[in-house]
Amino acid sequence: MFRFGPFELRPQARELYKHGIKVRLRPQPFKVLHFLLDHAGSAVTREELHQELWPSDTFVDFQHGLNTTVKELRGALGDSATDPRYIETLPRLGYRIMVQVEVEPLPLARENPGNQDISDEPLPHAPRARRWPLFLGTAVVLLLALGLWFQSYRSRVRPLLPPGKVMLAVLPFANLTGDDSQEYFSDGLTEEMIAQLGHLDPGHLGVIARTSVMPYKNNPEQISQIGRELGVQYVLEGSVRRDSDKVRITAQLIQVKDQSHLWSRQYDRELSHLLTLQGEIAQEISGEIQTALGQPVKSSSTARLSAPIAPENYEAYDLYLKGRYYWNKRTVQGFQQAVQSFSQAIAKDPGYARAYAGLADSYALMSAYYVAPPSELIPQGRAAALKALELDNNLADAHVSLALIAQNYDWDWQTSEREFRRAIALDPNYATAHHWYAEHLGLLGRFDEAFPEMQLARELDPLSLVMQADNAVMFYYSRQYDRAIQQFRAILDLDPDFARAHIISYAYVQQGRFADALADIGSWRRTDAIYWIDAEEAYVYGRQGKLEQARRLLTKLELLSRRQPLDPFIFVGPYLGLGDTDQALATLEKSVTAHSPGLTGLKVDPIYDPVRPAPRFQSLLHGLGLSSSTQQ
Repeated sequence: MFRFGPFELRPQARELYKHGIKVRLRPQPFKVLHFLLDHAGSAVTREELHQELWPSDTFVDFQHGLNTTVKELRGALGDSATDPRYIETLPRLGYRIMVQVEVEPLPLARENPGNQDISDEPLPHAPRARRWPLFLGTAVVLLLALGLWFQSYRSRVRPLLPPGKVMLAVLPFANLTGDDSQEYFSDGLTEEMIAQLGHLDPGHLGVIARTSVMPYKNNPEQISQIGRELGVQYVLEGSVRRDSDKVRITAQLIQVKDQSHLWSRQYDRELSHLLTLQGEIAQEISGEIQTALGQPVKSSSTARLSAPIAPENYEAYDLYLKGRYYWNKRTVQGFQQAVQSFSQAIAKDPGYARAYAGLADSYALMSAYYVAPPSELIPQGRAAALKALELDNNLADAHVSLALIAQNYDWDWQTSEREFRRAIALDPNYATAHHWYAEHLGLLGRFDEAFPEMQLARELDPLSLVMQADNAVMFYYSRQYDRAIQQFRAILDLDPDFARAHIISYAYVQQGRFADALADIGSWRRTDAIYWIDAEEAYVYGRQGKLEQARRLLTKLELLSRRQPLDPFIFVGPYLGLGDTDQALATLEKSVTAHSPGLTGLKVDPIYDPVRPAPRFQSLLHGLGLSSSTQQ
């Protein structure tokens, strides 16, 4: 065990004590503390923590996760980042334990009463000096195993990139205006450069999506580390400064393997010429990559065809950037502000197709997030998507919005698939299109197609938590519960507040692990207050046989529904948990009338297995186009 200050860390029991009193600490902060103490007196790099503590095939926002973990650890120790007593931050490197650490080794031999099998028990870390005999005796075996693992890992993690395809990351453009209100402009320029470069030659040039590059905003890392985390060979970084009518953009292209600067430019233009300038930068970058590789990377005919039509009014474009900035926040207020900005852009330029597409995206996601009844939002979203395609039929994001509406509201799976495939053909680098199409395939039970499609999305957006979570959801739908739990757990270790990952409780229930399910719901409840938590907990209690607790939560939801409108689908889980199949089926039928977005999982979600044979349930599947006869 390790002793430092008033604390005592017991690795085998995975417990931390202060003055003999147990301190609550989640598993991931515990692991970080254990690793730091085991390397007391030495600097521990962030990369070492990444390799030691996070699964190598889990592509998530590690930087955010580690920062959150260390912050939580400092809270448990009563430490401070600005005036540390225990954990010192080493800028751009990592962390170091500042105090003296006493190590008490455990006995080399332990009693094993009853000759119990202890082969699966976790072995405690011993001081590094005690490990050398074991290390020297196994080093060759470990090196051979590492070589075999690395070959397997490379083939497993990125198996779908075609040979010779180059991957590029556009890092967030720095806002040099000194005005935080201009963040939308620098972020918007980043997203626009991603789109411009993504349209150049999708067959040879892949561009990492916005979600995975934004964590590096105001959090600079070494180019080599960014290259490893995102799996890219090239990085574009730059800055933007603007005043009332002029803009200055600097940009440089860096090759990751040797961090050489292949190209650097500064542009001074009037704001009205910004769209032309973005295309100019994209063409110059493609030329530099072509020269470096000695192979063609050029704008294809498909790229020219699918490139969005520019607005006639710069103010409309500026409002469009604001709309995307708010839309990416994925909050109720963000969606509302996005709708306002996109509507203002349309008022400035009624022929601006992308503003209509942004409006369609907003209404489609607001429905999926239960911001308002789908019957209020979807007609507006559909009208906006159709108008966008009337103005520019080659707009990939408008096809994706239409696909989502056809799937979630119309249950028109054939139209949805056609629109997803059209979007991907127009923009193969559009990660969201691959992501939502993978979900579409999974909801139909076509998992052999869904997982490769999701892998393509993850290659284009490797740090996206929502893609990681939805990949785990597909493991759950395909009854691979261990894999689902492993991936959900990795996400929650990085971000305990990430609501989508709390679907883990349903996977726990399928394995009969009710205590684990309730523990996860308890941790979720400490960070959120949405009523869906009550519905999930009622389901778990019902399945566990604790019917009184389940009914109490169900009554709470029923009382809430008298004060505010609730989607009827929220009551399905509690009724299924209680085993009240008649009420569950009746509520599903009400959910059909309400066009509840949650119904799309009806074919594959294990929660419905107890009622799946019922004729009423089979009739529901048929009505939603999810029975075998309706998918021919």
